[in-house]
Amino acid sequence: MSQARSKKTRDDVSIVLGGGAGQGIQTIESILTTIFKQTGHHVFAVKEYMSRIRGGLNTTEIRISGQAAAAYVERIDILLPMEDQVIEHVHSRITPDTIIIGEKGRIGSGPNSFEVPVSDIAREFGNKLYSNTIMAGIVVGLCELSEQTLAASLENYFAAKDEEIIRNNLAAGKKGVSIGQRLRVENNLEFPVQSHPENEQHMIISGSEAVALGALAGGCNFCAAYPMSPATGVFTFLAQHCHDFGVIVEQVEDEISAINMALGSWYAGGRALVSTSGGGFALMTEGVSLAGMLELPLVVHLGQRPGPATGLPTRTEQGDLELVLHGGHGEFPRLVLAPVSVESAYTLMQRAFLISDACQVPVFVLTDQFFLDAMVTVPGFTIPEESPSLHIIKTEADYCRYKLTDDGVSPRGIPGFGQGIVCVDSDEHDERGQITESAGMRTMMTDKRLKKMERVKDYALPPLFYGPDDYSVLVLCWGSNYKAVCEAHDLLGPSKLAVLCCEQLFPVPLELAAYTEKADTIVCLENNATGQFARLLKAELGIEVQHCQLKYDGMPFSVEEIFRYLENYI
Repeated sequence: MSQARSKKTRDDVSIVLGGGAGQGIQTIESILTTIFKQTGHHVFAVKEYMSRIRGGLNTTEIRISGQAAAAYVERIDILLPMEDQVIEHVHSRITPDTIIIGEKGRIGSGPNSFEVPVSDIAREFGNKLYSNTIMAGIVVGLCELSEQTLAASLENYFAAKDEEIIRNNLAAGKKGVSIGQRLRVENNLEFPVQSHPENEQHMIISGSEAVALGALAGGCNFCAAYPMSPATGVFTFLAQHCHDFGVIVEQVEDEISAINMALGSWYAGGRALVSTSGGGFALMTEGVSLAGMLELPLVVHLGQRPGPATGLPTRTEQGDLELVLHGGHGEFPRLVLAPVSVESAYTLMQRAFLISDACQVPVFVLTDQFFLDAMVTVPGFTIPEESPSLHIIKTEADYCRYKLTDDGVSPRGIPGFGQGIVCVDSDEHDERGQITESAGMRTMMTDKRLKKMERVKDYALPPLFYGPDDYSVLVLCWGSNYKAVCEAHDLLGPSKLAVLCCEQLFPVPLELAAYTEKADTIVCLENNATGQFARLLKAELGIEVQHCQLKYDGMPFSVEEIFRYLENYI
């Protein structure tokens, strides 16, 4: 083992676990994130994995910090390679200060590579699988956390196992802690991260869970979906807790059935969610158009991944903005939202249900794989004191489902609630919902549907601004890039550079123009190849974006990557 080592002074540690699918990386991640949260640290964890059940190369990054962080960093401070190819896979992220701990042949030969025969030690406790627990213990020892903290986490994690397995994991964890402590002392290793006692009460939540909880808070009582990564986590979370919240969850045979079931739910008075990805949404576009004609509310969550076709099914991208902007034939109003954080996902999902119900339009909520699979500590969410308002009337005998109104929103009745007949039809129809081919009525109904866009604009959500008021460079972004851009902005120090991020992508907030008019230079960062948001700004508000920084390799923007790019503008 090497004795040479410089002390760390950064109040932020990036720990990366690398190995194959099925090797137990998620077990280590779960144990460590729980421990760091319980010891009062801010925690952020994100996965990078291949599309296979076993094998391949997957990594998980766990950031622990004194300040809340929710962005991916390239830098690796502690690397635990559990496969031979991990070093090569993350080579560009390894710095001269990176500590590498693992089996001989997997850690390279650098001065900060420390060989630990983890597999041999694990076999002493009866099974090679205990390597995962030993690795977790090593990190606990390196970070000067207590053996008791690890023991409590292990007992909780393996509570459903038999006593022998629990006993062996506790022994393996204790051994790992002693190894980590010895490495720290003998090599003068320090990882000082400030803890805050109040953080112990925080919860660790993923983007998928935040989307699902937001839907529940918005009154969702039905979810139909066909499993498709990365959106499956939303669906499975609701399925796991359906009895707790009184939600009907249906895994259907395909995405066409999913959206039609959701429309049937809304027609009957339910509040339905559809969760899918780009390929699934492509199958749903006829149903989206049906929602426009029937003037039914509809909330669709779309977790983006790289396309076309199957593309990179377990990677991330922001390539489906134009898909939801134009999905569905014909012309009808819609709303597109994109959360920037788990807190934002929770509130925007409630907003989606509110506006969809009030305006009788489809609302699309765009996330991405990076956002959905990432986990972060947050204080908690505020539970609404009252149930969401239902925009449903009791019908009279002469009820007209598509009554012409000043704002285009007709009173919505549901079958069996009142005396009226709730007639809807996918063909063009008159005010009562009956088929018509009258040119005059067609024009009036089209105008009525489009008029609802003005009602949608009443709920406009202004953009998020971050930075100095006297900026000359304005950086535009949307969705999950916001946290990374803000962190890179802070690393730049004082400058005339500011950040503007939209949670509402369409209709484009009119306030955005006032911000761009003040800037000498406008830059846009997007995870796609064609600058879809920049193109939307040009089409809707005439805003010219001079520079686009586009990334479409399936990986999220890192803080360092954005920092290097923005340095050119200060």
